[in-house]
Amino acid sequence: MDIRVHADEQVLGAWWVTLDRPEARNAYSEAMVEELVSAFDLMEADPAVRCVLLTGAGQAFSAGGDLKQMLAHEGMFAGDAVGLRARYQQGIQRIPRRLARFSKPVIAAINGAAVGAGLDLACMADMRVAVRTAKLGSTFVGVGLIPGDGGAYLLARTIGFPAALDLILTARLIQGDEALRLGLVHALADDADDLMTQVRARAQRLCSLPPVALRLAKAAAYRSWDLPLDAALELAATYQGVAQNTEDHDEAVRAFLEKREPVFTGR
Repeated sequence: MDIRVHADEQVLGAWWVTLDRPEARNAYSEAMVEELVSAFDLMEADPAVRCVLLTGAGQAFSAGGDLKQMLAHEGMFAGDAVGLRARYQQGIQRIPRRLARFSKPVIAAINGAAVGAGLDLACMADMRVAVRTAKLGSTFVGVGLIPGDGGAYLLARTIGFPAALDLILTARLIQGDEALRLGLVHALADDADDLMTQVRARAQRLCSLPPVALRLAKAAAYRSWDLPLDAALELAATYQGVAQNTEDHDEAVRAFLEKREPVFTGR
C-alpha cells in the first residue's frame, strides 16, 4: 500500500490519509493514485468520517512526480503524446476531480517539501498548515514540464492569478513566511509536534460542528465562487432550506439558548 488511512486517536471523527512512499519522498505512483481515489470514495460514504487530515510519511509531504520514472519514461510517464494525454486524464487527474467532489473538510498537514504535483495536492485541501521550514513550489517548468495535474488552475484559485503565475513561470521554491504571506498556507508550525497540535485543533473544531451544515457550507463556498449573484443566492436559499430542517440545527439553537454544549447527530 502506498497510502495509510486511519482514525485519529485524539479527535473523534478525524481520519488521516498518509502518503506512504518515504523512500521516494512520497512521489506519486500509479498505485497511490488508485488508493487515494478509493480512500476518498470510502470516506465520503462513511458517516464516522467528519474531517480528513492529509500528510506525508517521513521528511516530505510529497515530491510530486517520480523523477526516476520520468527519466525512464516508465509507468505513469510511458507512451507517446497521445498515450500520455490519456494516462493523465485517466490517472493522476482523477485525484483533483475526486477531491473537488469531496463534501467533507480536508486539512493538509504539510510536514515537509510539497513540490510539483505535491504542491497541487496540498492546494486540493480546504486548509493548509505547514512547518515553517517546508519548501513549496510549482517546479514543473524546472524539469521541462507543465502542471499536468491541474496545478495551474489549483494554484491560481488558491493564491490568485498574479502570484500563481510568478511561481509557475519561475519554478522557484518558497518557505513558510512567504507561503503564509501569499495565502498558500493558513498557518505555520515550528516543528512536527506543533504541526500535529495545530492540525488537530482545527480538526477538533470542524468535527464539533453540525456535519450536514458543514458539508453544505463547503459546497456553497466552492460552487458560488464563479456564479452570478442571482445564481449564488438561489443556491444559498436551497442549501439553507435543507440545513434549517435538520435536527442538528434545532439542537444548535436550543443549546445556545440553554447555555450548554450541543450534541450533534448528523441528522
